[in-house]
Amino acid sequence: MNEVKLIPFEVNEVVSKADEAYPDGVEMIQAPEIWEESDRGRNRIVAVVDTGCQVDHPNLKSRIIGGKNFTKDYNADPDNYDDNNGHGTHVAGTIAAEKGADGIVGVAPEAKLLIVKVLNGEGSGTYESIISGIRYAIDWEGPNGEKVNVISMSLGGPSDLPELHEAIKDAIDQNISVVCAAGNEGDARADTPEYAYPGAYNEVIEVGASSFSRTLAPFSNTNDEIDLIAPGVDILSTFPESKYAVLSGTSMSAPHVSGALALLMNLSEKEFNRTLTEPEIYAQLIKRTVPIGYRNSAEGNGLLALNLVKQLEELFNIYTTAWNSKR
Repeated sequence: MNEVKLIPFEVNEVVSKADEAYPDGVEMIQAPEIWEESDRGRNRIVAVVDTGCQVDHPNLKSRIIGGKNFTKDYNADPDNYDDNNGHGTHVAGTIAAEKGADGIVGVAPEAKLLIVKVLNGEGSGTYESIISGIRYAIDWEGPNGEKVNVISMSLGGPSDLPELHEAIKDAIDQNISVVCAAGNEGDARADTPEYAYPGAYNEVIEVGASSFSRTLAPFSNTNDEIDLIAPGVDILSTFPESKYAVLSGTSMSAPHVSGALALLMNLSEKEFNRTLTEPEIYAQLIKRTVPIGYRNSAEGNGLLALNLVKQLEELFNIYTTAWNSKR
């Protein structure tokens, strides 16, 4: 089978200590504003299908519930899913890093992480390993009967492979949300589409990248399957050797959405008093987006803003009070 690679990303800076209590991306999507009502993602499992993860990183070691290695790294030891690249550790931190003395916090800091290493230290792997990793995440069951709620993938390749598509659809059928980075081959034009798979499949939640100034990142792929955008420029998160790094790419945008889904699943379950289906959770996600002025093929439904529903409710309460006072 053809080779799959990490969606290209840029390492801007690596540091030994992170001074930001809340990374800018976590704040920009308004995650802290819904932490209390969403239990910070507690009891949700996010499978990180990537290059592995530093399992003893101070901000991550308490969040990892298990994992498996599907590469030839570490003599193909299936129980060694450590990160010899850096990408997977950074993604994992954005999703669920736990606040430490010298570190940062993720979008859903009480969610658990299932580490699925499908890419080697050079950031490449086979479609066969990706498919095996997805199916492992679908079938995985924790010590207390836990099941995966979200699969997060910041990887891609040029081939639309039927077996890969089937694995994605099987995950959705099991009520698992699948989040994928859109890719970084963008040319800053929304009318010239760029596709990477599995991100371009209709069933997945495809995430493009924005800057902190609420502009579309020029490298972000554009196509008719983009669902939304999230911060992807100068993102601070965890990195191997118990360090922290600032990276850029749609690879950094996707985990913001993966963590957000863990929060929304808890929030929605409280509001509806039942477990929502994958399409229903998708609807809850999309209703918390704000258009920023680009074509749908560039920004999808808009920029993620998790507290938007509450803000709109407060706005309409003010309007309704003013209207009633006139009657």
